[in-house]
Amino acid sequence: MKPVPFDEAETYEPDDGWRRVSMAGSDAFSFEWFEKPPGHSSPMHDHENEQVCLCLEGELTVATEDDEITLERYDSVWLDAWESHRVENTGDELAIGLDVFAPGRSFDFWTDRDD
Repeated sequence: MKPVPFDEAETYEPDDGWRRVSMAGSDAFSFEWFEKPPGHSSPMHDHENEQVCLCLEGELTVATEDDEITLERYDSVWLDAWESHRVENTGDELAIGLDVFAPGRSFDFWTDRDD
């Protein structure tokens, strides 16, 4: 067993108000808790990981090159590996979500980007 207390977990803030927290996981899968302020969007991006995005609070709009869906509390969406997408808080309040990635990944995905 390898517990990860939330207050001691690795945290990364790619943009002001967009915070990601690395939860328990492994090379096979990883969990990232995140919060996004109203109006914030991640850039359109893709990665080798399959991803499930779960909305815990607020409203998150997930857009791909072909589709768009708005998630409300406890709604989720699955994204295939290499599927280009972005996640935006289209609501008026702070949005909180949980991303699950398989295989697992670290914050290097964001910190080692060129764009």
